[in-house]
Amino acid sequence: MSQLKDPIRDGLRRGWKVWGGALGQAPEKISCDVAIIGSGAGAGITAELLAKAGLQVVMVEEGPLKSSSDFNQKESEAYPSLYQESAARKTQDKAITILQGRCVGGSTTVNWTSSFRTPASTLQFWQDNFGLSAYTEAALAPFFAQAEQRLNIAPWQLAPNENNDLLRRGAQKLGIPVGVMARNVKACWNLGSCGLGCPTNAKQSMLITTIPAALELGAQLLTETRAERFELANGKVTALICRNIEPNGALAQSGQVQRAIKIIAKHYVLAGGAINSPALLLRSGAPDPHGRLGARTFLHPVVMSSSVFAQKVEAWSGAPQSIYSDHFLQTRALDGPMGYKLETPPLHPVIFASTVPGLGQSQHELLSSFAHNHTLLALLRDGFHDESQGGQVRLRADDSAVLDYPLTDYVLEGCRSALLSMMEIQFAAGAKQVMPLHEMAQPYSSWAQARAAVAALPMKPHLTRIVSAHVMGGCGLAGSERQGVSRPDGVHWQLENLSIHDGSLFPTSIGANPQLSIYGAVNRLAQALAKRLTGREVSLA
Repeated sequence: MSQLKDPIRDGLRRGWKVWGGALGQAPEKISCDVAIIGSGAGAGITAELLAKAGLQVVMVEEGPLKSSSDFNQKESEAYPSLYQESAARKTQDKAITILQGRCVGGSTTVNWTSSFRTPASTLQFWQDNFGLSAYTEAALAPFFAQAEQRLNIAPWQLAPNENNDLLRRGAQKLGIPVGVMARNVKACWNLGSCGLGCPTNAKQSMLITTIPAALELGAQLLTETRAERFELANGKVTALICRNIEPNGALAQSGQVQRAIKIIAKHYVLAGGAINSPALLLRSGAPDPHGRLGARTFLHPVVMSSSVFAQKVEAWSGAPQSIYSDHFLQTRALDGPMGYKLETPPLHPVIFASTVPGLGQSQHELLSSFAHNHTLLALLRDGFHDESQGGQVRLRADDSAVLDYPLTDYVLEGCRSALLSMMEIQFAAGAKQVMPLHEMAQPYSSWAQARAAVAALPMKPHLTRIVSAHVMGGCGLAGSERQGVSRPDGVHWQLENLSIHDGSLFPTSIGANPQLSIYGAVNRLAQALAKRLTGREVSLA
């Protein structure tokens, strides 16, 4: 793999304007047309479009700039260098583990490439409840199509690996429909290490698509640089104050005085991701007259069921996700019991060992079955029911961000239902034993035994293992300022030169992996922003 072309290192040799860490210190004061905070899905799309429009763009990314030459499929290096809090970010009560990217490209650099357009039911809910009349399937369709073409998003053409095919076979036996996922890959090697950074540049993440395109057009990139706060005056952002940080996230020291970087722009785009974007506004004392900032932050809470098969599954090998089922979304009303999407995660040793419950001999036996293990996950669709209001982004004493996400009985009963569905599918696929990831569960050898046991389990935080890789909301779009932080065009309701272009815009969860929803929505918003700022028409095509 060392012989493969590395477009990032090639670009740096050609003179891209990149600072931070080993790439050198940025100037203490920078002026530009647009400052973009973040470099993930929303930031990358915005940077390319605004640079195409001829604007001077500066991107600010807290994480490091890594590339295919650095991606070696080692968990021990990937998690500390590419993820928020070394892939151990948790909610305030520690009941939910949250996986988010923290590197150039953001979560697009480390996600599993699963791509879905925003479901029609979600868009309709936004129209009916948040005054977003322009967010229709027809209106968004051309912007999704452009993003899909730009990022090579298409249904996976190869046969699913055994890990995903077990979902297909088990669901098929029960009459549960499944689908084939679309993935944003090109000339994929089918290695299975997408979550550790793609070593072959097959994944069409922001790291190798939109960000290089923007840099080629003269954009600047500050890495290992934390956006601390906005300076505000008269309903506008007047400056962005940033500081250099160490690779581990600690503030970098220059002698005894911490060095600040001040960026002055005509317009600012906040795209640091849900949790970090609301937190930056909270640190800045941004106006919040209706108490919406940081509220209604959603996670797609994920529960999992682990199973063991006679044959080897080798869930670390092959496309991580290629089969899914929306059956339990489509058959459940938004105002009824919680719906969920079923998918299959890849398994790697560190994540597997740190997620499965148990200790001593029982954990040893589970880890010994690693090559034969198959796990299903359920993405719970939060944000559509009165008892599913999501969480609240808050600031700790040191001004770092934390999400307070209460697990209501409604959500926890959704967890129980999802565990039952997944276990039934795994037994139908031929599992020898199945164990839902719950601290009080045991390995079960029959569906009848498992069903009775899980029906009796206490569904409580900390007992039920819950994780998430999808964070949405906190700066929600709405047709009125009483209902949201952002206007339908993505501009902050009270700050006229600040746009928000990331998953924090969504007023509910998506009900599907959110990366394509971000690409499509932000493509539309950024094109309109470019037109307002320059009068020029631009597109991803």
